[in-house]
Amino acid sequence: MIVYTQILVSEFAESLRNALRSDRISARGQGLAEYALILALIAIIAIVALLFLGGQVSKILSTVGKSV
Repeated sequence: MIVYTQILVSEFAESLRNALRSDRISARGQGLAEYALILALIAIIAIVALLFLGGQVSKILSTVGKSV
């Protein structure tokens, strides 16, 4: 049982090494990481904008709601 587990672990490690060596997979992963960073940056900007402009937007929407 232990030998079988060691074989599985070594085969998994070898396949992981081969996958990391592949330029295609690393390029795809790099693109995914870039998109994730852009998405995080947009989320941070949106949160900061809501923190600073939230009161003003709330007043405008209240005014519009009262006039309807």
